[in-house]
Amino acid sequence: MVTQDLIDNLRTAPVEAPPMIVDGRPHVTAGSIEVISPLNGSRLTEIPFAQPADVELAVAAARRSFDAGVWSGMAPKARKKVLLNWAELIENHAMELAVLGVRDNGTEISMAFKAEPLSAVETIRFYAETCDKIYGSVAPTTSDTLGLIHKEPVGVVAAIIPWNFPMMIGAWKLAPALATGNSVVVKPPETASLTLLRMVELAHEAGLPEGVLNVVTGNGETTGNALARSMEVDILVFTGSGAIGRRLLEASAQSNLKRVYLELGGKSPHIVFDDCTDVNAAAAAVVGGIFRNAGQVCVAGSRLLVQNSIHDALLEEITRLTAALRVGDPLDLKTQVGALNSEAHMNRVLQMLQGVQATGGEQILKESGGFYVEPAIVTNVEEPDSLFQQEVFGPVLTVTSFSDEADAVRLANASDLGLAAGVWTNSLSRAHRMVAAIKSGVVHVNTYGGADNTVPLGGFKQSGNGHDKSLLAIDKFINHKTAWLKL
Repeated sequence: MVTQDLIDNLRTAPVEAPPMIVDGRPHVTAGSIEVISPLNGSRLTEIPFAQPADVELAVAAARRSFDAGVWSGMAPKARKKVLLNWAELIENHAMELAVLGVRDNGTEISMAFKAEPLSAVETIRFYAETCDKIYGSVAPTTSDTLGLIHKEPVGVVAAIIPWNFPMMIGAWKLAPALATGNSVVVKPPETASLTLLRMVELAHEAGLPEGVLNVVTGNGETTGNALARSMEVDILVFTGSGAIGRRLLEASAQSNLKRVYLELGGKSPHIVFDDCTDVNAAAAAVVGGIFRNAGQVCVAGSRLLVQNSIHDALLEEITRLTAALRVGDPLDLKTQVGALNSEAHMNRVLQMLQGVQATGGEQILKESGGFYVEPAIVTNVEEPDSLFQQEVFGPVLTVTSFSDEADAVRLANASDLGLAAGVWTNSLSRAHRMVAAIKSGVVHVNTYGGADNTVPLGGFKQSGNGHDKSLLAIDKFINHKTAWLKL
């Protein structure tokens, strides 16, 4: 049970500078990066700054473990047992991990506890159960020929994880990669590395063989680039910005043509029609869909599209709910909106709001030393406007009115990104039409968020390729090999 007393007992616990883990052992390097807590701007600890030579050591360890078969050749049932042990250890340390993560990246604790350690536990257990359920197949051939299709692990996976939900998104990458028998090198985000470093420690406590899961910390320009350009990495998985995604594709083309799977964010429309029978429920979902984690959510419903006839009533309720949100200390259970991840990111969000008429959107709680921005509502936003087109990744909701269903579809699709969307309507026929017409990987109807591991998350257009979550994620990490036998 999460209680304020438990949280407060952990909020000031000293955080020792953690080592990287390479080949199952602590690995040190000369450089380091300061960890600044977004809660109050104070120095929390430091993490190692992996140089290209450190990255290649980690990749080499992953390659040795894969080639030796200590994990790739292990019986699937045995791999499943290790992964289930890992999930149990994370669950046992959930409170410690949740508080540590909040101190590192600023997510409000009431959300972080479920969305970080507990979500990671659920994901690891989901993919652990697939270990002994990945079947090959027999091709329909003539009687004198046998065609077999084998499913094999690919080899070495590099995973570059974002700072908004490092445990949740980290598990989306690591769990299916490991379940299918690959070896992994993971690079946590430089502004939120602490929980992933701890997760890798727990993986080894759970019985993961040495070299199978390695972790290197550092920035994207040096550490991430070295991973992307490594000739020994077979697959690169990444969640982050479109600009970095393009650079990773270039690095693949300039190195060994490694497979690259990208989830590159969104500018998700949240559409409310005038036949919505519960405007209050829609308003609450709109507020939660953009202001949770201070808007630092890839599927955040950042563009509200509302039909003309209910525009004023819906906006009034949304404004009322937004004004009542409690913004502040992310380690207070009463807080509903926490801190932005870093001072640099806060300044970027504030810069995007400069010159814009908004309700809210100012830096607040400066006296805390932390990085807080008041939730912002920007009305009368039109299609050409930068706030309509560009992902802010902060607590900023734009409001645009539409006339009819065709207008709503046009506005919803008037973006280069297509990760998620939401639709509120009382018409089942309209709901199906909108799901078909909107170019997004996920379309919510009369709700927003909450999709679990049984369904995929994948972007359309410039929101990326491939899928996280669900059984479809497994396809990224396997090779299909044909055996053609003459009988």
